[in-house]
Amino acid sequence: MLDIALEREAEGDLLLGDMGQGLGLRPGVIDGAISISAVQWLCNADKSSHEPRLRLKAFFGSLYRCLARGARAVFQVYPESIAQRELILSSAMRAGFAGGVVVDYPHSSKSRKEYLVLSCGPPSVSSAVPSGKGEDGESASDDSSGDEDNQTVSISDRHRPKKKQKLNKRGKGREWVLRKKDQMRRKGNAVPPDSKYTARKRKSRF
Repeated sequence: MLDIALEREAEGDLLLGDMGQGLGLRPGVIDGAISISAVQWLCNADKSSHEPRLRLKAFFGSLYRCLARGARAVFQVYPESIAQRELILSSAMRAGFAGGVVVDYPHSSKSRKEYLVLSCGPPSVSSAVPSGKGEDGESASDDSSGDEDNQTVSISDRHRPKKKQKLNKRGKGREWVLRKKDQMRRKGNAVPPDSKYTARKRKSRF
């Protein structure tokens, strides 16, 4: 891409570097940033020395420093999973950005596009996240685009994995089983009678 830009004598300066190691630019000198299908690659560990969380932290931290206050950064991203999207978002928020995710054509497998829209500095009216496009091409709101009060990231609860119930190492003992059976009897349910085999652990070959 850089070779083609040189051939076409593109406007502006060209820079080759690893974004996972941070941006070597002076603080507050950038008025805006655009990225297309690049940030999600920081989630991959291509070398044994690569740690995705640290690389995302270095990138968003350096980007926040070099952007002028109130500047915007827009990234078109293709996260492989919900966990990868959350990792990218949380890294951006920890760096100090406000903003959220905008999804165009959320119900289309071919036309769907995700944008991470960030603003440098504390949340304000000017840092509001725009609405994504719907099937008809018009703007449509999305539940995961942001919080109306502070315009910070808000991911729909339906995508959040359920917390695993904590169990003690012994598991559910005989007393717990007998107590549950009594509760079921009081509700009028048909419950097998208690015996010496109640809550006894079966052998693996059973």
